[in-house]
Amino acid sequence: MKKVLITGALGQIGSELTMRLRKEYGENNVIASGLSKDNGSEEVLQSGPFEIVDITKEHQIADAVKKHNVDTIINLAAILSAVGEAKPGLAWNVNMNGLYNVLEVARELNSAVFTPSSIAAFGPSTPAKDTPQDTIQRPTTMYGVTKVAGELLCDYYFEKYGVDTRGVRFPGLISYKTLPGGGTTDYAVEIYYKAIQEGKFTCPLDKSTYMDMMYMPDALDAIINLAEADPSKLKHRNAFNVTAMSFNPEDIFASIKKFMPEFNMNYDINPTLQKIANSWPDSLDDSAAREEWGWNPKYDLDSMSKDMLEKLKIKLSK
Repeated sequence: MKKVLITGALGQIGSELTMRLRKEYGENNVIASGLSKDNGSEEVLQSGPFEIVDITKEHQIADAVKKHNVDTIINLAAILSAVGEAKPGLAWNVNMNGLYNVLEVARELNSAVFTPSSIAAFGPSTPAKDTPQDTIQRPTTMYGVTKVAGELLCDYYFEKYGVDTRGVRFPGLISYKTLPGGGTTDYAVEIYYKAIQEGKFTCPLDKSTYMDMMYMPDALDAIINLAEADPSKLKHRNAFNVTAMSFNPEDIFASIKKFMPEFNMNYDINPTLQKIANSWPDSLDDSAAREEWGWNPKYDLDSMSKDMLEKLKIKLSK
């Protein structure tokens, strides 16, 4: 990567990835983009180039790539799981038609593409524990359907056109910097905010609901390390399982109580979120990522909780 365009750069992953890449590759070599500048991170908007890019409009992607001589597109613009169930047509348009536009621009202008998939690409018929890298994928959400189709479409563009496509299946991502954007795993971010702000949390998922999770610093490492990996070693390209930890609400509650003994939690199950969560794996087998490009996360649940609470206390006191 020498010149990078990030779509969805003002979202949960994008806002942090933009700043990380600008530090490593230079401020002018990382072009952030989004639908508008409204409510965006001032740090992102002020620290380097920003372009208005709606990925459902192919010419806007192409204009940004040409203007900045981009060699890599990191496509983070997406509609997530909970919002996708409420607005399935919008999810298809952004996640599939938008991705198709990104790939077409990459094909025409000789750019590489990184686009993340998700554990939502699996479904209730997928083996739930230690979910294999290659296994049955029959998701029951529109978000999941777009992720499976996206994996296949990226494979197609690599095989047919030689576009350098790469991606990982992200689990739930947890960050103190940017609020999540409508995903089923959002509770695992909100719980830390509520712990500090109110000392209590009402969990929308059943206490026995295991899901894979990852702290944002590890997620950023996964993107960068795969994007920079030796292509000759990649047997898989667009759907690497990656994980750092698997826990249920009781586990994260117990972890927070180690640092905040007065913290309390109760339950008010959201049927829509619970149905989605039940269709996803409990834990992933990420051995392919470890073998092919050296994936190795740094954070477990307790080290993440410690860092999240310390950083959030500073952030929320301002």
